[in-house]
This record gives sequence, structure tokens and C-alpha cells, in this order.
Amino acid sequence: MSPTGSPSPSDTGPIPPSAPDPRRWWGLVVIATAQLMVVLDATIVNIALPSAQRALHMSDGNRQWVITAYTLAFGGLLLLGGRVADLAGRKRTFMTGLVGFAAASALGGAAHTSGLLFAARALQGAFAALLAPSALSLLTTTFTVGKERAKAFGIYGAIAGGGAAIGLIAGGLLTEYLDWRWCLYVNVPIALAALLGAAAFLHDDRRRRGERPRLDVPGVLLGCGGLVAVVYACSEAEPRGWSDPLVLGLLTGGAALLGAFAWWQGRARSPLLPLQIVRDRNRAGAFLTMGLAVIAMFGMFLFMTYYLQVVLGYSPLKTGLAFLPLTAAIVTGSTQLSARLLDHVPPRALMVPGAVLAAGGLFLLTFLPVEPAYVSHVLPAELLVGLGMGLIFMPVMATATAGVAPHDSGVTSATVNTAQQVGGSIGTALLNTIATSAGAAYIAAHLKTAAATAAATGGTLTPAARDAIVRTGIVHGFRTAIAWGSGIMLLAGLVGGLLVTAGPPKHASPLGDVEAPPASEAAEAEAEAEERHHMRACEPGDGTP
Repeated sequence: MSPTGSPSPSDTGPIPPSAPDPRRWWGLVVIATAQLMVVLDATIVNIALPSAQRALHMSDGNRQWVITAYTLAFGGLLLLGGRVADLAGRKRTFMTGLVGFAAASALGGAAHTSGLLFAARALQGAFAALLAPSALSLLTTTFTVGKERAKAFGIYGAIAGGGAAIGLIAGGLLTEYLDWRWCLYVNVPIALAALLGAAAFLHDDRRRRGERPRLDVPGVLLGCGGLVAVVYACSEAEPRGWSDPLVLGLLTGGAALLGAFAWWQGRARSPLLPLQIVRDRNRAGAFLTMGLAVIAMFGMFLFMTYYLQVVLGYSPLKTGLAFLPLTAAIVTGSTQLSARLLDHVPPRALMVPGAVLAAGGLFLLTFLPVEPAYVSHVLPAELLVGLGMGLIFMPVMATATAGVAPHDSGVTSATVNTAQQVGGSIGTALLNTIATSAGAAYIAAHLKTAAATAAATGGTLTPAARDAIVRTGIVHGFRTAIAWGSGIMLLAGLVGGLLVTAGPPKHASPLGDVEAPPASEAAEAEAEAEERHHMRACEPGDGTP
């Protein structure tokens, strides 16, 4: 048996268990460092964006590309990055991603035109699409069963959930005390340290007995094209609105491409995304739960950032620090609750309560006043949402990557990241559109009423009264959108409770995490058939390129 419990290509009988790598915890440090860099880079630039816009003379219409270029490349290329990790080797792909990410970050930090900054951010996203799935698949194959796996996924889940908030804190510190360019330059020393650590502590146990890398080119074009179209549509929905012809065309085209991609994957000899990965009930439920939960969470990040800076007048640093309790709660929920309980309870016993807690925290924000209310409303909401997300992320990732054949671990990890990235893009665009529409309607109606009342008494609407209505309208829009986010979070809990029916992981053998629990005869036979099909597709001399 391989470390994941699936038969390997050369199996003629059980493989004797080997001792666990004594450096595996140092390997986790390397993987966690790289993943943190990728996740926080989606938000670290947000707080620095006003400074970058002034320095590079960006228009208000173009400034969104600093964010969109990264998310577009990252979300659109993740499936390709995951399959490349499976074919070329996880460690090699991981290290290539680190080098490329560092180079793109240096290019962006040195950019003196907006176009160069946009291109650098797109390159960052492309290399992040190599880095993120290879990091998760290395984690999956390094920690296989038992309490160590739960602990490792708890740490990873804390980073996946808290990285965005850490990015806001880091962005505030760097922008306020150094320069906005350091929000990009900071990745260079982090990537260098992770690269040296990867060379020393990580290893790829993938067997290559006569294997030749093959890539599903039609699948790449259909799948990546569809994802790029959907992510781009969600990004453009913010400034244009969901009814804009370009947005509708991109959504329709993206859906058509993804439908063609699903059809092709059932017929391709070496599919980019083997359909058995998403046909599994528990795995599909984990993917959906992840996407829905992130939709709601990213909406909270967006609105709280604006509420703290625009409504309450917080500085960038103070805004970042205001998110610190959220990060601490996510880390606590992942490492102290999920990691301790997952080995003893079914995954949905953590996902459902986590979603209810997070939905409760979001619901508390629907009573957000215009006056400063950090201690009474924002802080309790952050703690509830953080603990809830900590309970969700870790079992979702562990469930999604459990029992996957080694040659599919990279693309499975990429699918988890895709659910997170696409969920974030949809959440930001969808909830921002709801907030903008609700706020505009409120402001227009109340300005009209206030003006009529003032005219009836022979006066005019004062600037102070107008400003108060506008501020109240903005907060009303936030409350409306967050109410939708709370409902979406409850939907995530419902999906996790109904679809994720797996029981608690079996306890490790007396040897610790060396030996995986035996699979059922049916699962074993299916895994062997998958492995034989994969090896036949990769054998030399089969007449394929």
C-alpha cells in the first residue's frame, strides 16, 4: 500500500510500511509558509491600493485590475497547475512556483507604470496556481492518517482561513510605515526561505516507472477557459453590474465551456479532472461547502474594510489590526477544536456547527449602526465567524483530499483551491452588487423625502443632513448584503450536513501514521483499476505524444 492507502503502480502485494519522515514537521512549516504567502497576497494589496493608484496615476476604472489580474490568473489556471504537479512532480512544481512567484513580486514592486503592475499581478496569480495545489498535495501525501494528519490539516486550515485577514494587517503595517511597494517586495524573502526549506525538507514519493507526462490539452483549454470566463465575469460585475451584456456573455460562455469540459472529461484518456474525484458524494459536498462558506466570508472582509476606513475613519494600520481577533479565532478553531475533534467525530459534526456559528456572527452585523460599534458589534461577530470558519476549513480540506489516488492528489488539491478562489470572486462581486444597489436605493429615497420635508418648511437640505443620509445608506447596504451572506453560510452548513456522510477517520495502527487503514474490497478494486488505466495511458510506445 502507498502512504495514502491506494495501490501503487508496481504493487504485486502489500508494500511494507516505512518509517515516517522525521523531518515532516519542518516540511509542514515550509508548506504553511508558502500557502500563507499565496493566500495573504489576495488581500495584502487591498489596503495599499489607494497609495499605488496615486503613485502610478491609475484611473478609478482601471484600479480594480490590481486585484482582478491576480484572482483571474489564479482561479483560472488552478486545475492546470494541479495536473502539472501530478505529472511533473509535486516538489518540482512547488519550487518552480516559489521562484516564479518571487520574481513576479519583485517585478510588481519595481513597476513604474500601471500596465507593468497589472502584468506582474497576473504572473503572481499564474505561479500561485502552480504553488497552491502542489502545497496541499504535498501535505496530503506527507501526513496520511491518524492524529498527525488532523493536526497538520488544522494548521493548514487556519492559514487558509486566516491568511486573508493577515494580509490586511500586513498591508496596513507595510503601507503606513514603509511603502506600498513593500506589499509586493515582502514576498521575495519569504519565497527564498521557503525555497531553501523545500530543498532540505520536502520530498516527492511519486513513482516514475517508465511514466511519460501527458496533458489533456482540450481539457486545459475548455476547463481553464471556462474558469477564466466565470472569474472575469464576477470581477467585472462589481463595476458594471450583473445585468451588463459583457458580464452575462462571459457567464453564459463560461458555463458552456465548463459543460463541454465535463463532457470531455468523461471521454478523455488522461483527463485533466478525473470525474471520479467530483462524483464522490463526500468530496463533492466538501467542494460545495468550501465555495459557499468563502462567498460569505469574503463579503465580510470587503464590507468591514470599508466600514472601518470610510465610515469610522480608521487608518490602514488600525483597520488591519481590527481584523486580528478574526485571525486569532480562525487559528483557535482550526488548531484547538477541529484538529482535536476530527479524529473522533464525523466531518459534518464540525462543518454544520461551524457554519451555524459563522452565520450567527454575520447575522449580528446586520444590526451594525453608523456610530462606532467595534466592541459591541464587530468584535463579537469576528470571534463567532472566526471560530466557525476554523471548524469548517479543516474538515473540508481533510475530507476533500482523503482516499485520493497518488497520481490525482495534485488535481484534487487544485479543485479545493478552485472552490475557494471562485467562491471568493463570486462572493466579492455578488455581495458588493447587493450592497451597492440597496445603499443607492436607500440614499435616493431618503434624500428625496428629506428634501421635500425641508422645502415644506421653507428651508433646504443642509450638507450635514445630506452626509448623514449618505453614511446611513452605505451602512444599510452593508447590512443588507451581510444578511445575504448569513443565509449563504447557513446553506453551506446544510450542504455539508446532507452531502458529507463520511464517518470519523479510523485510528492509526500501532505504528502511528505509517500504515493507512485498509480500504474496502470494492474501493481497493476500483483504485487498482484506476491505477492500471493511468499506467496504460502513460506507457511509452502507445502511439500518443
